Amino acid sequence: MKLPKSLFWANETLAFVLELIALYGLGWWGYHLAGGGFGGVVLAIVFPLIAAVLWGAFASPRAKYKIPFAAIMVVKAVVFGAGAIGFAVVGHGVSAIVFAVVALVNTVLAEANRPLQQVEVS
Repeated sequence: MKLPKSLFWANETLAFVLELIALYGLGWWGYHLAGGGFGGVVLAIVFPLIAAVLWGAFASPRAKYKIPFAAIMVVKAVVFGAGAIGFAVVGHGVSAIVFAVVALVNTVLAEANRPLQQVEVS
């Protein structure tokens, strides 16, 4: 499937925004998990940092390590899923569901638009 150029770039921009929202959800979850204070600040930094390192190493378009397509989808599901869980844990269930649905649709559109030769199936 080939998206029109304007829709492709809108979807790519949305993907970046969703990645940032996932990191925010993870940070909020970390802060909430530790009950605030210094421990909360530490977890609010550590949770998103772990997700960002995973994403950059395996799931980003310029990932340092090339892994099979299915593994990339697992990394994306873990990061986006954890972000959604973060929103749910802090009491924003509707936001968690909306985020998860938008992230899923965005990822399906993005991956369906990639040329088949770029998608490694192992």
